[in-house]
Amino acid sequence: MTSAPMSQSSLVALSDPQSAAAEAFRTLRTNIQFAGLDRTLQLLTVTSAGIDEGKSQVAANLAITMAQAEQRVVLVDCDLRRPALHTLFGLSNDTGITTMLLASEGTPAPLQQTSVPGLQLLASGPLPPRPADILGSRRIGEILHALRDVADVIIIDTPPVLAVTDAVVLAPRVDGVILVLRAGHTRREPAKQARSVLEKSKANIVGIVLNDAELNATTDYYG
Repeated sequence: MTSAPMSQSSLVALSDPQSAAAEAFRTLRTNIQFAGLDRTLQLLTVTSAGIDEGKSQVAANLAITMAQAEQRVVLVDCDLRRPALHTLFGLSNDTGITTMLLASEGTPAPLQQTSVPGLQLLASGPLPPRPADILGSRRIGEILHALRDVADVIIIDTPPVLAVTDAVVLAPRVDGVILVLRAGHTRREPAKQARSVLEKSKANIVGIVLNDAELNATTDYYG
C-alpha cells in the first residue's frame, strides 16, 4: 500500500479502486470476513505500534471497502488526541463521541454521512482531558454497544499502542484488533512489543497490516 498525505487522496479505495493498493484492502476485507466465521467480528479496532504508520488511512480504506460490499458501516474516531478521520472525509469535528458523553442516554449518535453509500462517520468531537479514562468509562461501552444496532460493522480508529494506553484500554471491549505496521518505518522490537501489549490486554488480534509496502510487478499485474 502506498502512503499519501492526510487528505482525501489517502482514500485509495475510493479514488483509485482498480489499483493494487485498493485490491489489498479488498483482500483484507475478505480475510476479516473469513476470520469471523467462528466468532463475531462486528466491532473492530485499528491501531498501530507507533505514530505515523498510517492507521487512520487503513481504518478509512477498510471501512470504504466494507461499505462497497453493501454493508452498513460506522467509522468511529476514538483517537481523542490526534483525530484524523473527519479530515480524510472532509467532514466536521464539532460533534462526535465526546459530545455524546455529555448527552443524556438514548440520544442518537451524531453520525455524518460520507460520500460513500452505507458509510457513516462518528467523529471524535472536541478533544477532552484524560482520553484514556474516557475510553475506559462505562458510557463509552454503552455508546459502542448502541452502535451495534445501527451497523453491520463498526471500525474504530485508536491511538498507537506504544504511545499511550488508549488502544489497550479499549481492546477488551471490541471483537477484534487490527495492528498496522509501516514498512521501512516500524522496527522489529517495537512491533513485537506492541503485539505483546495487546495480547496481555486479552485483545483478539485478527490481523496485522503492513502499510506502505513496495508493490512488485506481480502485485501490479494482479491488481
